[in-house]
Amino acid sequence: MGDVLSSHLDEGRRQHIAEKTGKVLGEFSRCYREQYGVALFNSIRYEIEGNGGPQAQLLHRKVPLEDHVIYSGNLFQYIEENKKWRNRFCVVPHNYGLVLYENKLAYERELPPRVLINSAGYKVLTSVEQYLELVSSSLPGITPKSGNTPILKCPTDFPLILWHPYARHYYFCLMTGKEQEKWGAVFQDCVRHCNNGISEDSKVEAPAFTDAVRMYRQSKEQYGTWDMLCGNQSQVLSNLVMEELLPELRSAIGPRLKGKTQERQRTWIQISDAVYRMVYEQTKAQYDAMVAKCELERPQMESSIRTDMDQIITSKEHLASKIRAFVLPKAEICVRNHVQPYISSILEALMTPTSQGFAEVREVFFKEVTDMNMNIVNEGGLEKLVEYMEKLSHLAFHPVKMQSCYEKMEQLKLEGLQQRFDVSSTSVFKQRAQIHMRQQMDDALYTFETLLHQELGKLQGKDELCKSIQRILERVLKKYDYDSSTVRKKFFREALLQITIPFLLKKLAPTCKGELAKFQELIFEDFASFILVENTYEEVVLQSVMKDIMQAVKEAAVQRKHNLYRDSMVMHNSDPNLHLLGEGSPIDWGEEHGGQPEAEPAADKRRRAKQVVSVIQDDEGALPYEMGAEMLMSPSSPEPPEPRVPPGSPDGVAEIREALAKESIEVLTEERLTNGTHSTQDSGATKEVVVAAGAAPGDGPNKGPASDGGGARRAAPAAPTSGAKVPSEDGVRHAPAAPPAPEAESAARDEVQRAVPASPTTGSEVLSQDGLHRAAPASSVSGAEVTSGAEIPSGDKVPHGTSASPAPGADVPLPPAGTTCHQRSDKETGEEVALPEACSPPQPAGTTESIEGMQTEF
Repeated sequence: MGDVLSSHLDEGRRQHIAEKTGKVLGEFSRCYREQYGVALFNSIRYEIEGNGGPQAQLLHRKVPLEDHVIYSGNLFQYIEENKKWRNRFCVVPHNYGLVLYENKLAYERELPPRVLINSAGYKVLTSVEQYLELVSSSLPGITPKSGNTPILKCPTDFPLILWHPYARHYYFCLMTGKEQEKWGAVFQDCVRHCNNGISEDSKVEAPAFTDAVRMYRQSKEQYGTWDMLCGNQSQVLSNLVMEELLPELRSAIGPRLKGKTQERQRTWIQISDAVYRMVYEQTKAQYDAMVAKCELERPQMESSIRTDMDQIITSKEHLASKIRAFVLPKAEICVRNHVQPYISSILEALMTPTSQGFAEVREVFFKEVTDMNMNIVNEGGLEKLVEYMEKLSHLAFHPVKMQSCYEKMEQLKLEGLQQRFDVSSTSVFKQRAQIHMRQQMDDALYTFETLLHQELGKLQGKDELCKSIQRILERVLKKYDYDSSTVRKKFFREALLQITIPFLLKKLAPTCKGELAKFQELIFEDFASFILVENTYEEVVLQSVMKDIMQAVKEAAVQRKHNLYRDSMVMHNSDPNLHLLGEGSPIDWGEEHGGQPEAEPAADKRRRAKQVVSVIQDDEGALPYEMGAEMLMSPSSPEPPEPRVPPGSPDGVAEIREALAKESIEVLTEERLTNGTHSTQDSGATKEVVVAAGAAPGDGPNKGPASDGGGARRAAPAAPTSGAKVPSEDGVRHAPAAPPAPEAESAARDEVQRAVPASPTTGSEVLSQDGLHRAAPASSVSGAEVTSGAEIPSGDKVPHGTSASPAPGADVPLPPAGTTCHQRSDKETGEEVALPEACSPPQPAGTTESIEGMQTEF
């Protein structure tokens, strides 16, 4: 493919791309320098005058996800370089990047990842048909003939595809629909977070940049919302360049592409990605230089603004009065005829799904806290409260549990209004509202845990604790209702302005824009860096429609169905010391109340912090494609073997399907196993069903552990004991067991007791992530001490028991002497799990070396 790219992107073409990029960035740089002075003036004026809105009642967490992992698990990725599907271990850290490792062992050993993906600008697709439709539209004139092989074949019915209009695409597939839903929610969360890449904490750079982008696009007669205003500044600028550059390249390169339809499509995707990377590198360097230059001039500009603030304000008001006299009559007619009749319709379309989403946030918060309180009543004790609070504090960043809130916003439709007001897509408003939902949930949770933490020292007994939790919950819900009302009203006003202002500017441009130059002489030269005619003109247009928007939102607040506070309702700070509590250090429930007597070494603590409990946990069994993927290594092996990959074929589809079919057969014939391992040979590939138990001393963690897609790591099914009943999909079956080896029994028992905390006793209840009580499986380690409700430190590696655990009371064989096995690491889930019963000796397996290199997205 490198030869193909070099033939289409020769030196001349690359030079043209660099020149075009430099030209666009040169024009943008002029806009940015102008807007930088205006943004600096507005920031200082706001600082001096202060026009703050209602005070928030809820506390705001400063660093919500420090040292946390959002999600981790296994999934299949399609590797374009060798056209094979590979099993990958995916980690989503607190910055919402997608990090793909060769396997879990590579992650635990801190080896470099295979791929780093910044998902800003991507769309998450759940069907190949959606993807093929977008690919076909990206290269007009190339229509695949019926019966032709598509560009992508997925071995399962549950694909997940990350599509970008300019950058590389990423292909994944899962084994079940439930897994697809979970990973889809995780991917959507990553896209949502990465799209919001321009920090609002910056009061000068952020508004200067967004206003400069808007002014640049308006100079090209491009009004309305822009879907690609997503990611950090360098990504947004790259999208801005590609918006102009790509049609040029498509018309020049498209007709020259050779081969079948799918080959031409694949080549075009790779050409677009190569160009995007070139543009990004140049853009990042020039933008950084642009910002550095403005920062050097900032002290002098700030000094001038503070010295001449009154004169600058007077000059700007004089300019605004002149522009207002010229523009306002025309703007008011335009508003009355083209905007005012539709404001209520737009607002209603926005309010219904948004209010439902915020109501769902309230409901989820109420349900989770209430469930926690009921469980504390049943189980009791501060230790259980600590366990629950550690999970509850990250509820806002739980993609699956928050999905019901986000889905309400997906109902937003502006049918008929999008074309009238040049709204290209509603995704901008959906994602903004969803980010507000997540923030309000986290604020409510942080306020709740802060108030509860303050009360703990005064409480005596379980009854008082439960009453206090209920009382604090009611207080927080009142604060949430007020803050969510304030946030929603602000969101509605901003959305209405974002829809109507570009429309008005476009309507007024033919009659007003050409006349603006004559107002430039009204600005003193010393103040020209802080007052711009175009910005003042837009403010006048905004004032022409703002009155109608404010009135519409005010009337909507009266309607009880939206649960909005009236503007006259102002909640004063009922907890004067609450915001002082929020300024303190973050609450660490486990450290303060978990009873950890010894401090960990710094290195161990840092290592464990990277693998804190994943937010998502699940109780499903092991996936079929993981059951045969685990490779065992002997204690003497310095390095683990390479992970198994599907044997070579053009796409690896047939092999994966065949492997899945074999897994089903192996599960049904498992009763014939005599030593816990069954191998089949086909086309030189070895398939294994491996039964793992506690690792022998000195063994490293195993490679490629099973995953349930929910972040929980699970062991492969254990061989059942003799005569034990084993549940299966078809009912109950019986399987013989291998006799235990007396020589290995003592050593194996000691190792299991040393490495793994005790499992709960048979019949005891284990709390899962969803707050339900589930019966714990029987301990599978003969002679191990078992206690109900045993605490498992978050740093321990604990395998998860599966449905193939032996029946209560059955004798459990230990592995024969000389065999080794590996305990599955479960740092991400932190679930309490039972041990499998036996392990098997390693089997040789053919592996295929991965040829794809490390790929890094920006």
